[in-house]
Amino acid sequence: MKYTKLDIPEVVLMKPKSFGDHRGFFMETWREDEFLKHVKAPPFVQENHSKSTQGILRGLHYQIKQPQGKLARVISGEVFDVAVDLRKSSPTFKKWVGVVLSAENQKILWIPPGFAHGFYVLSTEAEFIYKCTDYYAPEHERCIKWDDPAIGITWPIISGTLPVLSPKDESSMSFVNVEVFK
Repeated sequence: MKYTKLDIPEVVLMKPKSFGDHRGFFMETWREDEFLKHVKAPPFVQENHSKSTQGILRGLHYQIKQPQGKLARVISGEVFDVAVDLRKSSPTFKKWVGVVLSAENQKILWIPPGFAHGFYVLSTEAEFIYKCTDYYAPEHERCIKWDDPAIGITWPIISGTLPVLSPKDESSMSFVNVEVFK
């Protein structure tokens, strides 16, 4: 596995070694001992799987209590995945990084606790899997507007369309009004 720190160094892009032939491929997507050499993270306690169609935008989500670190990958299709630093004491506070995750590129993204997370589906449909370091706690979940100018994410929105949002994401808050981490 190759580990690459992004512009926000705590966010790490991982690229597994994939071995393929006429039968298909094999790759190791998770190995705790190697992961902990490169990333400081609590153990994973939950794994989630979502399927979405093109133009769906999920996020920007985080939990103010029971914050979740997430290890994300796409097993079908392609998404633009984003992490936003919400740690007020961090030199990268309010900065974001985004990468394309796809079944084809087989990349995996580590998003530590203290970050908001979201993704936009680029392909006809996509299946997205992510491990979490804490349990989902809806009472602690917060949502930031996907297009908040205070953050300024450059989403690769399909020309002539608006992203499709859930009611929760449509009613999300502006960055100036959300709770952040110390």
